Amino acid sequence: MAKMNFGGVIEEVMTREEFPLDKAREVLKDETIAVIGYGVQGPGQACNLRDNGFNVIVGQRQGKTFEKAIADGWVPGETLFSIEEAAEKGTIVMCLLSDAAVMSVWPTLKQYLTPGKALYFSHGFAITWNDRTGCVPPKDIDVIMVAPKGSGTSLRTMFLEGRGLNSSYAVYQDYTGRALERTLALGIGIGSGYLFETTFQREATSDLTGERGSLMGAIQGLLLAQYEVLRENGHTPSEAFNETVEELTQSLMPLFAQKGMDWMYANCSTTAQRGALDWMGPFHDAIKPVVEKLYASVKSGHEAQISIDSNSKPDYRVGLEKELAALRESEMWRTAAVVRQLRPENN
Repeated sequence: MAKMNFGGVIEEVMTREEFPLDKAREVLKDETIAVIGYGVQGPGQACNLRDNGFNVIVGQRQGKTFEKAIADGWVPGETLFSIEEAAEKGTIVMCLLSDAAVMSVWPTLKQYLTPGKALYFSHGFAITWNDRTGCVPPKDIDVIMVAPKGSGTSLRTMFLEGRGLNSSYAVYQDYTGRALERTLALGIGIGSGYLFETTFQREATSDLTGERGSLMGAIQGLLLAQYEVLRENGHTPSEAFNETVEELTQSLMPLFAQKGMDWMYANCSTTAQRGALDWMGPFHDAIKPVVEKLYASVKSGHEAQISIDSNSKPDYRVGLEKELAALRESEMWRTAAVVRQLRPENN
């Protein structure tokens, strides 16, 4: 483990220098890794493991995602199977189904979790709230997690570019005495940048908070609020969108991703500096109580229950599509589609 100083806090992380790919291959040389689910995380993790030389098979029900797996080079009857067949063959069962799908498949999946196998997740939801999900694993298996901090698409894209997406990892249950080395080997095998330790509970809580907060929920709310105020005060859709979204995503985000917001503050105009320094406090003070309320809702299991109840409704997909359509058809994101077309690389 490498000891790193994160803003004055010492944290141990695992990098590819401490745990090289050759070591990961050695640890997992006798394992059959069964990737269950080929939706969001499945393709990236499965393909990266395969390309890195591990013994990987995929379990997926018939349908569009099954056909996608075939298009990605998985061969029915050889490396592509039903969920049941793959789970039976795998010594490491990577459960990469959606949270709702995990709950529905669990009674079937559980019967293939025989002694000594490892059950792997990339999200702590099902185990953290297993009083609600019913996903209580057998005591005679390893239960582990590697959670990439991004989408499966990003994991795959960055892998193909020779880069890595950072991941957290956790061991919930160590039956074999090999749970940690299995976990780290899988983390390196899927193409992680560096790995940092967490718990299933911490990962699930931080993940749900992030999705509802700065990653998606809060950012949409903030962008829409600013866009609306500009439009209500006579600014055109193009001007409102460029000042709210386009400059942020195309100009500033790449810079502060590379150099940090502190660098951004030090290298903008004096007018921007003064305004940003003056207004970051009021925004922080207004937003923090909302984040505290959100975190409490997540930690209590309330957000998990909302998700479970929502996904269990027979007309869930119909209602979801209506909500997504309303977002897609809003003026701000219809403006976005036009602005994207006008970018120089598209002309």
